[in-house]
Amino acid sequence: MQSKFLSTKLFRAIVIIAAFGLLVFLNPYRILNPVRSIIFNITRPLLGSIRFMSFKLSEYRDFIISIGELKRDNEQLFKKNQELLAENARLKDVKNENNLLREQLGIIPKNKYNLESAIIIGQDFIGSENWVMIDKGDKDSIKKDMPVIVSNGILVGKIKEVFPRTSKVSLITNPRSSINAVVSETDAQGIVKGVFGLGLMFDMVLQTDVIKAGDEVITSGIGGNMPRGLLIGKIQNIQISNDGLFQKASVFPYAKFSKLRLVFVIKD
Repeated sequence: MQSKFLSTKLFRAIVIIAAFGLLVFLNPYRILNPVRSIIFNITRPLLGSIRFMSFKLSEYRDFIISIGELKRDNEQLFKKNQELLAENARLKDVKNENNLLREQLGIIPKNKYNLESAIIIGQDFIGSENWVMIDKGDKDSIKKDMPVIVSNGILVGKIKEVFPRTSKVSLITNPRSSINAVVSETDAQGIVKGVFGLGLMFDMVLQTDVIKAGDEVITSGIGGNMPRGLLIGKIQNIQISNDGLFQKASVFPYAKFSKLRLVFVIKD
């Protein structure tokens, strides 16, 4: 098939045109200058158009590249902006924590107790357990049953479980919580229990003891590691038990459990 193509007129024409083009290009002895001039004059507009198109294509390519570079720059700027916003938020949070710590340190009874400050890092206010997690643990000499307070010596709970770097605090509103307490005005004694969904109940108060709405309930210091005088709350509604031997009352807690951020563990 190849030998047949080599013998065709088309092949011969191609060879002749190629040879003529080579002669025009090489132009030996400058004998084909007139022909070259005619060819160049004919092809000059085409070459100009090709040159113009090449220039435009180059500009378009540069434009596309610049768009890609601009997109990358915008992405980098956006990422940097997000990092700066995150860092600014972190610094603002640290500043707020420092301000809160200074404020709390000014009003806690630090002269009475050895205190360890801790930040709330987890919580379960709506579950049946009523606990919070703090960022201090065994490495900070935190032990089970240590009381946990906020400013002005307000009791919020006690240490339930201790881990190497964290601890779980059982709040006084926990249904399984019970604390020996006393009314500061009359010295009436009882037990403050957590009531799920209801807050606190001052129970097992003798019928002969005098309690009234507005009285302040504090820890009695009887039993365990709980010192006397930690604030719990104020008595509200008073009821008589079915057997008539005891009385009980709902207690409005001083601690704002939903806003806990910084607490202090009484270590001794």
